[in-house]
Amino acid sequence: MTSAPYTPMTPAEVRDLRDSLDKQGKKLVFTNGCFDLLHAGHVRYLNQARALGDAMVVALNSDASVRELKGPTRPINHECDRAEVMAALRAVDAVVIFGDPRATSLIETIRPHVYAKGGDYTVDSLNPEERAALENVGAEIKILSLVPGRSTSSIIERMAAPETSHKPLRLGVLGSGEGSNLHAILDAIDSGRLNAEIAVAISDQADSRFLQIAKEAGTPAVHVQGGHNPRRFLDAAQAEIAGHLQAAEVDVVVLIGFMRILKEPVLSLYAGRIVNVHPSLLPKYKGANAVQMALDEGELETGCTVHLVTDEIDAGRILAQAKVPILVGDTAAILHQRIKKQEHQLLPQVLAEWKQS
Repeated sequence: MTSAPYTPMTPAEVRDLRDSLDKQGKKLVFTNGCFDLLHAGHVRYLNQARALGDAMVVALNSDASVRELKGPTRPINHECDRAEVMAALRAVDAVVIFGDPRATSLIETIRPHVYAKGGDYTVDSLNPEERAALENVGAEIKILSLVPGRSTSSIIERMAAPETSHKPLRLGVLGSGEGSNLHAILDAIDSGRLNAEIAVAISDQADSRFLQIAKEAGTPAVHVQGGHNPRRFLDAAQAEIAGHLQAAEVDVVVLIGFMRILKEPVLSLYAGRIVNVHPSLLPKYKGANAVQMALDEGELETGCTVHLVTDEIDAGRILAQAKVPILVGDTAAILHQRIKKQEHQLLPQVLAEWKQS
């Protein structure tokens, strides 16, 4: 005996669910997407979203709208199959399918209390039409932390990639301090979670713990004298770093607690291939005192961001973020230690999913 396939709700039925919850003083959470190949990133995101209210409806793009958004080779799975799998998740109370590329009319019909979206978006980067509809119906917009290293596109790319694409990623790591993120990268490599090798570790501090960790791990370790100003690099030092990175045939440059401003020629040589980990939820609180600034502003949460490096400080494209609650009695030092624990997970995950050209 086989069970019948799942029948998605209609927009009107979802609106009835919303109105019923509203009468009870409860909230309906709404999110939308293709959800083509369901993976751990989706599950974690949906669990976070469901916790924002008392029931959650997921709006799935129809097959036609997925093709319009992502091209003729998508979706991998038919809309009915995607709906059935989605409805089987404990976090999901209802599924509705919509045919437009945007969920604007559905938002206007359902009038959700809470709208959830993944951390690859910000409120400002939401589709303007959808955002206007959400604001008109009074929905609370919640941007959830991106789950790094988990995406349908990356799964498809890995399945289609030739064997040669699995060569280790060669990292050039720059640091100035204790090197805890260097230790986290080395642990991820040793455990097999990160297919990479550290081709060279460079520090502007000859006696840094960072360099000591690199040497103990048998990693090529280099000290570059950057000058007396701890926030700037001499032009000769910038050129020296570029030379070390090129000689080591580095694929990606990783800045972890590197306190000087990196400029040319490295920025041009490795454009789009320099990543930094920063102790705030960018674009909030750029610069060296980000942790204290979050405390001073009375924030309830902060976190860390892995982003690309450009010539504008802490302004490059965000690759991943993780949130950290701010607790009563936190000092900058105590809070920073909790942020670092998230950095140690986030940075290796981003590097593990790096797409090599």
